[in-house]
Amino acid sequence: MKAATIPLKIDMDKFLISSREIALNLGLISLGSIIFAAGMNSVMVPHGFLTGGVLGVALLAHYLTPALGIGFLYFFMNIPLIILGWFNISRRFMLYSFFGMGFFSFAAAFIKPDVLKIQDPMLAALLSGIICGAGSGIILRSYGSAGGLDILGVYLNKKTGLRIGVIVSSANALVLMAGVYFYDIQIALYSMVYLFTCGKVIDAILTGFNKRKSLMVVSDHADRIAECILNSKGRGVTFLRGEGAFSHQDKKVIFTITTLIELPKIKELILSEDPEAFIVVNDTLEVLGKRHGMGRVY
Repeated sequence: MKAATIPLKIDMDKFLISSREIALNLGLISLGSIIFAAGMNSVMVPHGFLTGGVLGVALLAHYLTPALGIGFLYFFMNIPLIILGWFNISRRFMLYSFFGMGFFSFAAAFIKPDVLKIQDPMLAALLSGIICGAGSGIILRSYGSAGGLDILGVYLNKKTGLRIGVIVSSANALVLMAGVYFYDIQIALYSMVYLFTCGKVIDAILTGFNKRKSLMVVSDHADRIAECILNSKGRGVTFLRGEGAFSHQDKKVIFTITTLIELPKIKELILSEDPEAFIVVNDTLEVLGKRHGMGRVY
């Protein structure tokens, strides 16, 4: 009797997309880890700066006992956070993060470029903040992390909506206080400069690609202005209903989103249609949705 066979069908398009996504995320985590480790070993550690969270504790232990490697300490200190993330954050994020934790520990142990000879500690703090912040931001552009407070930051971001850079910077205070106790306040102050710079660079990388300007326009020629924005600039327009406080007449308020580059042209377009239009321009921290990027799901 011939055994029945079940045909195996593979959707090659989905397989290729999934493979590219995995490769991209692993590449971002690897690149960010290399950049961070290079900045840490060439600038931060030679100047004795501190950072926060798990890596900060690993650095403190390394400074007190140089025989203990930073990468080794970092890996084992991350195990409780990996367990927390496994049960509270998506498994995809945690699998990427487990890879990131291992790769960063490897990078911290073996990627040791020449020490940058910077005499001014303030310049060293700024430079290390830029390099390490860029590395951490690149890692968080992926769907994973390199462990540490990145996992806690994503967990609290998911639960409370707080920005990851703010969470990480706030949690660093405990390590800085320990640094004051074990070293001196001057090292802690330089480390604060590093941490502030690092947090700003992280937020810039995470949200800077998606920053936009929002415009609200009040005009008696709202329909004509909206048509020009739609046709000339290809930007979406929403009408909000308003009422003039003095005239008590109904008003159409135009709401639209644009980029910083397009902003002058859109203002010129609006004023060419109605020189008396009332325009309000606001900064937006992040814009998600059609034409502006999708939300990240951890």
